[in-house]
Amino acid sequence: MTTPQLNQTTGAQFTRIYALGAARGENVVPNADIIEPINSSDEWIQQRTGVVTRRRAGKDVKVVDLAEAAATEAIAKSGIRPDQIGAVLVSTIGAGVVTPSVASLLAERVGANPAAAYDISAACAGFTYGIAQADSFVKSGLAEYVLVVGAEKLSDVIDPTDRTISFLLADGAGAAIVGPSDSAGIGPTVWGSDGSKWDAIGMTNTMTEYREGAGEIPWPTLRQEGQTVFRWAVWEMAKVAKEALDRAGVTADQLSAFVPHQANMRIIDEFAKQLGLPESVVIGRDIATTGNTSAASIPLATHRLLDEHPELSGGLALQIGFGAGLVFGAQVVVLP
Repeated sequence: MTTPQLNQTTGAQFTRIYALGAARGENVVPNADIIEPINSSDEWIQQRTGVVTRRRAGKDVKVVDLAEAAATEAIAKSGIRPDQIGAVLVSTIGAGVVTPSVASLLAERVGANPAAAYDISAACAGFTYGIAQADSFVKSGLAEYVLVVGAEKLSDVIDPTDRTISFLLADGAGAAIVGPSDSAGIGPTVWGSDGSKWDAIGMTNTMTEYREGAGEIPWPTLRQEGQTVFRWAVWEMAKVAKEALDRAGVTADQLSAFVPHQANMRIIDEFAKQLGLPESVVIGRDIATTGNTSAASIPLATHRLLDEHPELSGGLALQIGFGAGLVFGAQVVVLP
């Protein structure tokens, strides 16, 4: 019996990011508002993390609301119609429910139905994971355009008395439209995980433990082993960033911008040293006034850089995400 030959899809040779959109929590929360529960000071927080204020959303704001605001801007600026979007990818750890996915709700809200839609659980590396998948979808012909969103409402999983991570966390969403290009706009992705350190960033307990705790088990909140994460990020992630540059075929002095996950200003500064970035490279430092928004931090930081430095458009940016899991992803992209 002769096996029939199957058809396969093919897509564009190259891809690029068309546009970005951003949404931040509407409330500006200064250090002075949160230092008493953690028995700290504004000076301590700024010295250790670089955070001056963080943005947090109101009680009734949901992750999908932030995602919709960012996505709407990105779609409008991209010049495409919502019905041209073939896939919607939302990177988030804050959906709040097991199902439905934030992505499926977002696809409906922005008019992208019946696009494929699913959530990515890669925490702070989530946006780079989404860009990697969008790049492959367009190249393979699975979708002509892909909406990639990083969206978080981390204020829902904060213990105000926690000194390991709570004062860093914030709410927001960043979105990107990825589609076909005449030249390479997204370099090869370097991604992976280190499961041996899976418990360095995580939750204080599980939802099952909370449910069965009869009021004795607290609501699950985020916590981290700060020194473990700092050392891993500074030493191991610098290697990943360098590999992304090598695989893209560019050198640090050819970059226009460097946009790492906004985890900690000290980590960002050490990254710049490890990579030997020249002063001409503009570095994303959105953490100072936005805080750490996990999957949303890279697109939010990039969006701000382009607002403040529109001349960066068309230049190369190295972006790297890293965090809970421990998972990581990096790629060089052409700024929209």
